[in-house]
Amino acid sequence: MTTQAKEVKPTLALLRNVSACFTLVETLRGRNPHLPGLGVFHGPSGYGKTYAAIYAQNRTRGLRVEVGESWTRKSFLGAILAEAGLAKAPRTIADMMEAAIYTLGDDPDRPLFVDEADKAVDKGYIELIRELHDKAQVPIVLIGEEELPAKLQAVERTANRVLEWIPALPCDAEDTRALAQLFCDDIQVADDLLEVVRRQSDGRARRIVVNLQRIGEHARNHGIDAIDAAAFDGDFFTGRPARRRRAA
Repeated sequence: MTTQAKEVKPTLALLRNVSACFTLVETLRGRNPHLPGLGVFHGPSGYGKTYAAIYAQNRTRGLRVEVGESWTRKSFLGAILAEAGLAKAPRTIADMMEAAIYTLGDDPDRPLFVDEADKAVDKGYIELIRELHDKAQVPIVLIGEEELPAKLQAVERTANRVLEWIPALPCDAEDTRALAQLFCDDIQVADDLLEVVRRQSDGRARRIVVNLQRIGEHARNHGIDAIDAAAFDGDFFTGRPARRRRAA
C-alpha cells in the first residue's frame, strides 16, 4: 500500500530575513558564558523584521515587547512583566526591575525580543535593557530601524554588549516567490510579474504582500488562475501617494 505525500505549503521560514533573525537568536542562545548576549536586527521599515521576530519568538518560547511611542521606563518594565505572565507588577521602578531580572533569569535560555528598540534609545532607557542583560544573562534581540546601530554606538556601555549586528535585507526573487505562494496561493503568478512586483515594492515585504493581494483580486475578478506581467494592468503599491489624474 502506498500513501500519497501531502504537499507542504511554503511558510515564512523560507524568507531570508526570517532565517537571519532565527540564526541570530540561536547564536545568542548558544554563546559561551563569557560573551555578551545582545543582538541587533535592523533595517528599513517594511522589510519584515517584526514577522521574523515573531517566528523566532514562537520557535524559542521567547518573550516579545514592542516599545510604544508614549512608553516610560515603568511602561516598558510593566510590559515585560505582563508578557512573562506576572499578574500583579510591583509599584516602583526599582522593584519592577528586580522582578524582571528574577523572572527572565529563571529561564536564561528564553530570549527577550524588544521591537521598536529605537524608541528605548530615544527616550533614554536603553540602559534598562543593558541592566536586564547583565543581571539576568538572557539573550536579548533589539529590533529597529536602519539608524538603530548608530544610535546604540552613542551609548557605549550598551553597544559593548552587542555580540552580533545583523542587517535585514530587501526581498529577493526567491522571497517574492515564497510570498506569492503564501498570499496568492490560488493564482499562478509568472516570474516576470513577480520581478515587477519586487522592483515596484522596493524589495519591502509589506509592499510586496499588498501588491500580491491586488494581483490576486485582479485575477479572480477576471476569472483567471494564471497571470503574467502583460496581463496585469492594475496599479502597484509603491508607498508613495498616487498622482492626481487629469480630467478628460
